[in-house]
Amino acid sequence: MAAVLTRPAPTPSAAPPAVSRPSWGGWRSRWPLLPLVATVLLPALPYGASGEGGGPAVGPADLASGLAVLVCVGRLLYLRRRPLSATAALVLGLPAVGFAVATVTAADPAAALPGLVRYLQVFVLVPIAVFLLLKDAYGFRIVAGSLVLLAVVQGVTGVHQYVTGTGASYMGEDIRAVGTFGPSDIMGMATVVAYGLLAAAACALRTPGSAPAWLRPCAAVLAVALIVPLTLSFSRGVWIATAAAVLVALALAGRRQALTSLAVLGAAGVVVVGGFGIGSEMIADRAASVTRVTSTPDRSVSDRYAMWSAAGAMWRERPAAGVGLKGFPDHRDGHASIGLSSGSDTAGAGQEFRRQALLSPHNMYLLVLSEQGLVGLTALVGSWAAILVGAIRRLRLARSRGPAAMDCGLTAVALMTWQSVNFLYADIGGPTTVLSGVILGLAAWWALAEPDRVSAA
Repeated sequence: MAAVLTRPAPTPSAAPPAVSRPSWGGWRSRWPLLPLVATVLLPALPYGASGEGGGPAVGPADLASGLAVLVCVGRLLYLRRRPLSATAALVLGLPAVGFAVATVTAADPAAALPGLVRYLQVFVLVPIAVFLLLKDAYGFRIVAGSLVLLAVVQGVTGVHQYVTGTGASYMGEDIRAVGTFGPSDIMGMATVVAYGLLAAAACALRTPGSAPAWLRPCAAVLAVALIVPLTLSFSRGVWIATAAAVLVALALAGRRQALTSLAVLGAAGVVVVGGFGIGSEMIADRAASVTRVTSTPDRSVSDRYAMWSAAGAMWRERPAAGVGLKGFPDHRDGHASIGLSSGSDTAGAGQEFRRQALLSPHNMYLLVLSEQGLVGLTALVGSWAAILVGAIRRLRLARSRGPAAMDCGLTAVALMTWQSVNFLYADIGGPTTVLSGVILGLAAWWALAEPDRVSAA
């Protein structure tokens, strides 16, 4: 009788199935992002007013940005890789040409050197560092999440200031929400809240497919909630820039989501301003003051238009290279009209009454035109335009291909749009200045980085 050979049954394994855990090597590779996260979060630390006489004060965020640049340089030397593509090097390095020309041709080049260092930091070095330190979309989301965290902290602080009457002075009451930045940097809280609102809104519109289910509703709630402190900042330019950026993001996200989001935002506005009556009369008066230039104008509006006129007069005097970096304060009185006041009054939020000198035209484009001329304006605006156009183009391509990083694209386009519009009513100055470099770096990464870096989730 033939023996029947059978295969022995496999012995069941006593070990439990392996659980997937994040590898320590993956987290360790993210440490270069720490200086960028610190650069985003540290502007919230109060360290005093900006430098006297228009000189930039070096704050914790500036030191963190310098560390980020050093980390970037060290990694490049260690890895021995070509740092930038030819296109990225041209776009990100082009503003340096205008800065150099304005410094060399200034009446006092030594006095222009601090301005050269500041401009190189904000508009060249920090954007390049952000561009190179972001390895993939995950790193982008970490930095964008830091913006949201900063906005939430400052927004809560600002709302508390309004409710308790401990904010900056506005129309005789200490109700203006300024966060931890104080009345000497009246735009600081509004700026960071707008950044966080746009990042949260982009995440709600295009949530990553691998994200947990709770992320999308939380992002939507945060975006709507941040409207409250943004409104209580009474910053007209920030309102306009945020509205423009939100509309651009909605248009690029899709028609259906745009209509739904506009309905939600409209309802939130009615509830906040109409239902609860949060500063409704003051908000309406503040918004209407933008157009009141000839009849009972707001003093800040009159001063702003007077400084815009002075900037134009400086440019007409030296159209090619301008009056030199940091030259606007020295040439202001010789070109401004007699209606320009000596300064703006600031008080509240723990600060005594102080007269703050008007040292810039509160328009970045006119500031560059007056101090750097057509050469500097063409180089700087040309770089920004290339980044914005490239970001929109890549986002439109991403919609057809459906990559996992659509949220990064919407965030980059919204932030770059906001920065471009806000610079019509503001310029650099204060502790949030370095964040402008971070925003430019995020937008440049989305617009100019290699496709494999952008599409990686």
